[in-house]
Amino acid sequence: MTEFEAIKARHSVRKYTDKPIETAKVATIRIAIENINAESGLNIQLVLDEPKAFSSGMWKYGQFSGVKNYFVMAGPKGNEAEEKIGYYGEKLVLLAQALGLNTCWVGLTYKKIPGTFTLRDGDSVHCVIALGYGTIPGVQHPQKPVENFYEADGVPPQWFMDGMDAALLAPTAINQQKFKFILHEGNKVETKTLFSMAGYTNIDLGIVKYHFEVAAGKENFTWL
Repeated sequence: MTEFEAIKARHSVRKYTDKPIETAKVATIRIAIENINAESGLNIQLVLDEPKAFSSGMWKYGQFSGVKNYFVMAGPKGNEAEEKIGYYGEKLVLLAQALGLNTCWVGLTYKKIPGTFTLRDGDSVHCVIALGYGTIPGVQHPQKPVENFYEADGVPPQWFMDGMDAALLAPTAINQQKFKFILHEGNKVETKTLFSMAGYTNIDLGIVKYHFEVAAGKENFTWL
């Protein structure tokens, strides 16, 4: 499965079975995390067979069940780090999808369990991503018109529209989609976040930008 195929196939899943993640898949994921942390400066960690984070409190609000595996999305504080959390976290999400696993980004409805992860000085846990075999593959949310999410002079090229279509498939907090893409002369692409009462817009933007890159092709444009 290619990353673009994973984008189309992947949906948020909140209910998981007891099936363990196979050793070979865990090894693939750990290598990806190691490479991502080295490249990004983040401190992402994989927690396996740990049910307490989703066993009390706000997990009921999020309607999660059976979650025992998750990514701890840790790293420095600030907007830049938050965007990296989204960008590289979605890279892991699409890898998981390609491996036949299901995922769900989780901002609030979990509990931090001491001893399951380590933080460096200055790090914080921005969110987690549930991981495992879902009871169902999830469903696609209704989509808003793509024209609501970009600005361009004239008719945008096909690569840009392909990127936008993929961006609209990106998961965002409470499906808020508070982002906009602006196509400038010279195939330069600018992005910006919009106001949100829910927050998480910088993480959302990182997720969305990764989707855009996969579908548009990094060779076709440069970020502003």
